[in-house]
Amino acid sequence: MDNFIFVKTGKSFVKIDSNDLVVIKGLGNYVQLQTTDCQKHTVYKSLKGVIEKLPDDFMRVHNSYIVNIRHIDKVEDNHVFIAGEKISVSSNYRQCLLERIEQHQL
Repeated sequence: MDNFIFVKTGKSFVKIDSNDLVVIKGLGNYVQLQTTDCQKHTVYKSLKGVIEKLPDDFMRVHNSYIVNIRHIDKVEDNHVFIAGEKISVSSNYRQCLLERIEQHQL
């Protein structure tokens, strides 16, 4: 799988390295992609459609959020802390997240 995606903004397509994607937030029929340099791009697509195009470093942690596990700073209770943002982890995705975290645990 490629390590980049293209995002349509107006009449242009902007290339984004998937390693630079931090959080993807669902906004109804749109998603907002946030990068490491705090840029935000809004795209007309579903979270399900987005996750299918992303590498394995991304996982859904909530009905409204996909995160890049490489950028998670901390997991505490039912929250992940990433890029200064506290994101709830729903019970549906919690066990899967913990299994992924354990793969990188010392």
